[in-house]
Formats: sequence, C-alpha cells, structure tokens
Amino acid sequence: MKSWIAAARPRTLPLALASIILGSFLAYASGTFSPLIATLACLTTIFLQILSNFANDYGDAVSGKDTPERVGPRRAVATGDITKEAMLRGIIVTSVLSLVAGIWLLVEAARTGGQSIFWFFLILGLGCIAAAIGYTNGKRPYGYAGFGDIAVLIFFGWVGVLGTYYLHTLRFDPMLFLPATSVGLFATGVLNINNIRDMETDTKTGKNSIPVRLGRAGAVQYHWSLLLAGMICALLYSVLTSAPAVTYLYLLAFPLFVLNGRAIATHRQPTELNPRLGQLALSTLLFVVLFGLGQVI
Repeated sequence: MKSWIAAARPRTLPLALASIILGSFLAYASGTFSPLIATLACLTTIFLQILSNFANDYGDAVSGKDTPERVGPRRAVATGDITKEAMLRGIIVTSVLSLVAGIWLLVEAARTGGQSIFWFFLILGLGCIAAAIGYTNGKRPYGYAGFGDIAVLIFFGWVGVLGTYYLHTLRFDPMLFLPATSVGLFATGVLNINNIRDMETDTKTGKNSIPVRLGRAGAVQYHWSLLLAGMICALLYSVLTSAPAVTYLYLLAFPLFVLNGRAIATHRQPTELNPRLGQLALSTLLFVVLFGLGQVI
C-alpha cells in the first residue's frame, strides 16, 4: 500500500486541482456555482493526475529512462516496488475511474446544458486520458520530445479553468483565458524545474526536454519567462476588466514566484531543486486561492 501511495505522488494533487479551484471560484463570482459540479470535477482531476503519475512511472521504467542516477522521487516500477504488470493494471483501473467520474460530471452538467455538452466534454475527457498515458508511453511519447510543456499549459491551464467554469455556468468568457494562462504557465514552471533537475540523466537517456534542448542557462531564462508571463497575464486581466482594488489580493503571492526564479537561477545541484518543485506548486495554489477570493469578496 505504501508503494502505491508513493507511486500516486499525492504531492502533485494540489497543483492538478489548482485550475479546478480557480474555475469554480470564477463561476461563483459570476453568480452560478454548483457544489456537485465542483466536487465531481475535483474527483475526476484527482483520478486523471494519479493515472498520469502511474503511466509516467510505468513508461519511464519500460523505456529505460529511469536509471539509478535519477535524483527525483523514488520510482515504483524501476526500483521493483511494483511490478510492470501490476502497474499496468493500476493504469487501467485509474483510467476507468477517471472515465466513470468524468461521465458522472457530464451527466450532471447535461441536465441543464443539453446533450451537446456531454459529447463535447466526453471527447475532451478521452483526450485528457490519452494525454496522461501518452506522455511517456507508446512508440513516440510526446514527453520525451519536449512537448510536455505545451500539454501542461493546455490541460492544467486552459482546459482546467475554462472547462470547469463552463460546466458551472454554461457560458464562455474569452477574458478568462488570461487567468487560465497564468495557472497553466506556473504549472509549466513546475515541470520545467523537474526537467532542469533531471537534465544530466535525460541527456544520457535521450529524453529531449526543453532544458536539454536549451541548456541550463537557456532553461533558467525560460523559467523566468514562464513566471513573469504568468504574473503579467493576471495583471492584464485585472486591468482590462477594471477590477476593484480588492481583486489584486493575488499580488501577495508574486514575491514567492520571484524567490522561486532566483533559486532556480542560483541552485546548481539537482538535489537542491527538489524543494523548489513543491514551493512553486504551493505558490501556484496560493495564487489561485487569493485570486479567487479577490473575485468573490
């Protein structure tokens, strides 16, 4: 049981839930909010994130990308804590659970929004499952080609925030692309730290992440661009919507992003970057909560 809990990587769940929380906050601020929709969206996201973690663990082990030199958290399949066959069954189970929770979510949303919502979001949900599995699995895993950053921006940002908002309100607001992009960029920053930490082993195993392609100096500049662009998007939203002063509560989280950027620039040892992963994930969650509270107060 301890091995399965570790493989599920519960520390990744707050970041995965950040977009759902923000989308629900924005829906509440608009005057339309369903506790059941919010709960089911969170449940679906939790299953999808665990599925992604299981699939990543399995894919890296099968492909040989996980080596004894790896600095990150202990991997279950590569170390023998969980067999490949058992992990494959875990992937199937979490895929089914993700699908069941997602269908339940869509059935509730379709009660008022119609069948078109159900089918559109079902296709989108199947895409989320495919993306979670395909990151490190299949003949051409997109994570090994450096496209994981784009996937994180799309699913942890745009799909999570805008999709959740729409399921609550049955409305689409183009302006919400800005805060959704903020969350997506910060989440991409977490992945970038992970990839900077693993640059040496990724280079040896042929995993062409963005840091491997750019080199460390370029990866640090890229990290700063993610953080700064995320902060700018949030400010643009507030300015363009003529938001009152109270909505700028999220500015309290900005120093944490600056500290994270400075740490990534100065910490040279891979082991020093592990705490920065959690720090940026929690900073993103704090940003989301403060942004959301500013909208509903």
